[in-house]
Amino acid sequence: MNEYIVDVTAENAQRVLIDESMKRPVVVDFWADWCEPCKQLMPVLEKLAAEYQGQFLLAKVNADTEQMLAGQLGVRSLPTVMVLKDGQPVDGFAGAQPEKQIREMLDKYLPKAWELQFQQAQKLVGEGKLDEALPTLRQVYAESGERADVAKQLAAVLLELNRVPDAEAILGKILLADQDADYQQLMSQLELKQQAAESPEIKALEQALASNPEDRDSAYKLAVQYSQNHRHEEALELLLDILRGDLNYADGAAKQAYLDVVKSLGGGDPLAAKYQRKLMTLLY
Repeated sequence: MNEYIVDVTAENAQRVLIDESMKRPVVVDFWADWCEPCKQLMPVLEKLAAEYQGQFLLAKVNADTEQMLAGQLGVRSLPTVMVLKDGQPVDGFAGAQPEKQIREMLDKYLPKAWELQFQQAQKLVGEGKLDEALPTLRQVYAESGERADVAKQLAAVLLELNRVPDAEAILGKILLADQDADYQQLMSQLELKQQAAESPEIKALEQALASNPEDRDSAYKLAVQYSQNHRHEEALELLLDILRGDLNYADGAAKQAYLDVVKSLGGGDPLAAKYQRKLMTLLY
């Protein structure tokens, strides 16, 4: 069976119209050789089937050779198009229709672009390619309207990458109604990582800086500790503050550390973009 288009016969009708419609929408096109509107409509449907790359199956039924099948499905005129889901007709039309109207009908039953991207990101996560999955998950999170299921997957990846503040921000937006067992597990992971990030070295440097906010040496050492514990934004804020006072602090070590942290975030990361802009503003 072609991934996008199949001719339906009595022999494969059960497999195509029932079994396949349990997995994805099946668009059934009833046509005949003598039907001129059918000849106008079919190329449009075939074009859409190829464009959507298997999101739906186009099932073509010759109503002359498969009269019994057409009769069972109540076809009274040609062309007739039906959308099947879970073995049942859910939509359709009779007569040739413009492409725009057909697209609008299909959009009601096909996954959104972000849903397909989410599936791709989950596949990458399953393969352990977390750095590759992260930018896609961020995009899906925004385009889905910050759906809870996407938020939890994004937070899980952020925690695995030790992006603890980012994960905390995402989890903080999940509504009470969506705070299920998965959410509670993520919160437990978050708390453990937050505790692990509070090393004695960090606590001592934080106290030293609190007692003397002008101590750039302590600020620099603390920024390095933060970056090593994946507390990237806190590290960047400290380094940026140092650079505001002395662009060449420690023979350029602060500037290099700042650039290293930004680079470690990866291309396309919103935090990296934010602090690249801040540095450019400071420099120019």
